[in-house]
Amino acid sequence: MSPPQPLVGVRSIKVKLGLLVAASATVAALVAALGRSGGVPTWLTIPVTIGLALALTQLLAVGMTSPLRQMTAAARRMATGDYAVRVPDGGRDEVGELARAFNTMARDLAGVDRQRRELVANVSHELRTPLTGLRAVLENAVDGVVPDDPAVLASALAQAERMSGLVEDLLDLARVDAGKAPLAPRAVDLAELLDRAVAEARVLGRDVEYDVRLDPRDLVVTADPARLHQLVANLLDNASRHSPAGGTVSVRATRQGDRYALEVRDDGPGIPPEARERVFEPFGTLRAAGDDTGGTGLGLAIARWVTDLHGGTIAFLDPPAGTGARVRVELPLEPAARPAVVPVPPSQEAPVSAPTAPTAPTVSPPAPVSPPAPVSPPPSITDDLLGGFWPERGVPARPGLLLGALGAGVLGGLVLPERDLGIGTFLVLLAAGSVVLIASRHRRDRFTLTCAGLCVLLAATAVVRDAEWVVVLCLFAGAGLCVVGVTRGRGLGAFVLSGLMWPVAGLRGMPWLGRTVAALPVVGHGAALLRTLVWSVLGLVVFGALFASADALVAEWVDALLPDLTIDTFVLRAFVTLAVGGTVLAAAYLALNPPRVDRDPAAGRPVARRYEWLAPVGVVVGVFAVFLVAQATVVFGGHGYLRRTTGLTYAEYVHEGFAQLTVATALTLLVIAVAARKAPRATAADRMWLRAALGALCVETLVVVASALYRMDVYQEAYGFTRLRLLVDVFEGWLGVLVLAVMASGIGLRGAWLARFALLSGAVGLLGLAVVNPDAWIARHNLERYAHTGRVDWAYLQGLSDDAVPVLADLDGRDRSCALAGREVSDDDWLEWNLGRARAVDGLAGAEVAPVSCPDAGR
Repeated sequence: MSPPQPLVGVRSIKVKLGLLVAASATVAALVAALGRSGGVPTWLTIPVTIGLALALTQLLAVGMTSPLRQMTAAARRMATGDYAVRVPDGGRDEVGELARAFNTMARDLAGVDRQRRELVANVSHELRTPLTGLRAVLENAVDGVVPDDPAVLASALAQAERMSGLVEDLLDLARVDAGKAPLAPRAVDLAELLDRAVAEARVLGRDVEYDVRLDPRDLVVTADPARLHQLVANLLDNASRHSPAGGTVSVRATRQGDRYALEVRDDGPGIPPEARERVFEPFGTLRAAGDDTGGTGLGLAIARWVTDLHGGTIAFLDPPAGTGARVRVELPLEPAARPAVVPVPPSQEAPVSAPTAPTAPTVSPPAPVSPPAPVSPPPSITDDLLGGFWPERGVPARPGLLLGALGAGVLGGLVLPERDLGIGTFLVLLAAGSVVLIASRHRRDRFTLTCAGLCVLLAATAVVRDAEWVVVLCLFAGAGLCVVGVTRGRGLGAFVLSGLMWPVAGLRGMPWLGRTVAALPVVGHGAALLRTLVWSVLGLVVFGALFASADALVAEWVDALLPDLTIDTFVLRAFVTLAVGGTVLAAAYLALNPPRVDRDPAAGRPVARRYEWLAPVGVVVGVFAVFLVAQATVVFGGHGYLRRTTGLTYAEYVHEGFAQLTVATALTLLVIAVAARKAPRATAADRMWLRAALGALCVETLVVVASALYRMDVYQEAYGFTRLRLLVDVFEGWLGVLVLAVMASGIGLRGAWLARFALLSGAVGLLGLAVVNPDAWIARHNLERYAHTGRVDWAYLQGLSDDAVPVLADLDGRDRSCALAGREVSDDDWLEWNLGRARAVDGLAGAEVAPVSCPDAGR
């Protein structure tokens, strides 16, 4: 079923474009206004508004340009010789007119091509027959089988004359069709011309009689005498060949106003009405029906073209007696002057190989028509940008995926608004991920399944941890793993490109969405479906309200199951439904038709000389060595030496460096990657230098990682533990793991797996951070520091999530009140249940937090 075309009845492309712009702008304005009135956040309103506007644009644009693409595909097929192709031409606008003109052109070309092929085949056959006879006569004469006498030579001459006549006829046809046979009209005595033609016909020795009558007898016309004689001779030859022995060929010439008519009749089998036009085509005889009277099959074609030259008409009519054939030619007494033909230089004149189709209309069996040209689906907005990089590949319609994405969206709209992260969030993510995994072409691939498993674990952090910062990081990592898993990217560039293609998939997949909607089993039964839905909802509302008002327990169940559906929350839930459903649908299309995110695995071009890569790497190694010497000096010189030299305490000294060291570690990995790509490996010496230089750099980098971690530990002991500092620790440690992986891979010589290892190990690192319970870890270490130094930032501890409550609840007295000030026992429903908040409720149960003044003891 083809997708609907709402604007198919509009007759102008300009009007269609105007309606499209107006409708899209109106929908965007209405949706944006609805979002603002419903209190929907801007970050949610903008993508939903843009998505709906683009979806409406795609819906209205269906059918506007697809005929152009179909014509392009059809033209390519016609260029290969397939003239039976057609394109849909039901549109009423300019594109529809062009499609109809295209189909007319295709039909004409198909007819011309058919006639060309028939002409070549027939000419070959007609030439082969006399050529075979001539060859046989000459071979017999040369071999002495027959005597070399005048009779044999006469037979050979007859065959040669037959071929010569055929060639002359072909040349005549070619000249007439090419416009190179202008008329030379003059006064012609028609009686004299007919008598001469009949006399020549009698010389052929056929056993027929000729009955010639003119009215008036002295009729004189203006014509080209040679061409008119050729016309009459061909008609007489055709009639005499098809007349039985002793038959009569009748010739009648009559004047009719400013025209005159010639009729030739015979007593032969006649011509069926359905074949009366075809016989005027080159070789358009009835030989297929058993006619074997000789002839070249070009006589009637020449007769028609001579008639056309004089501005007349020719046709076979029903014979008066019901038998035989009757051909009638009507010509003007004074033919119109033909335009002069500009001579073509011999060097530019196209060779005449065979005449083309006659200019007069012919009736021939219709050529088989192919279905509309197979083309790509209706164009998406991103076709011009992503057509080569991300082909549509004819993705089949998948109504189940659409319904699954819609179900995930509805679930998100019911569960997510006005609820904290918890079981409900995990269920929505699980439903969305299941749809994407089912859609994936590579769902049995080990890497894809590994990514799917990690996504489930990362989504589960919403049930375990209350610290939104770590949960959000895990969810973002899960989203990245999802798109990389379904596209099966292998490099850093592929990972980034996969993430960028997720929102683009919402546009790229719109043609697929249209096909999927059209494939839904309910399409075409809209009225029945709507009636069923209305009556079902009405029954649920009426009887549900009655029973809820009659029974308190049923009322409690209804309140627990149904969300708050006031106007404001309904708008918010609608936006969330569209956002979640659209996001899941875009990811499903990305999984169903993944783009080619990985470039061809062409190895980087190594440099020509070793020093071109070794010198820069050596400089970096030297800089690292200077840094390590400085660190050793601080270690052996002590804090006093550092104070005398720099004027900084050790805590101040380490505060200045850990961020730079983190950046240096990341840049080192980039240096190793570039050097491993550029370094030549042709010889064992090259590989040895590569391993030595990069190995030294990796070892130095590990020392820098250890230094950065040590600096961060010293700084936290001095100034306190925070989320950002813990996150920097985890990131620096992950970089160290990557350096170890580089060393294990042979210093870049066998590192094709490193990018995926980095991605998966990063996800595992985030999971480990969530398992550690970072807010509780921060609270515990800050309290340990408080016990040793008496310094703590109570305001920071109060801002930690409920994950830290069990640690803070172990305090006594005033410290407990300071740590837990402002916290309240949460009253979550089961969809908001979260392990961290549940443990916080247990920690706060029965404990009174007295309002006290908590001075900041310093950080």
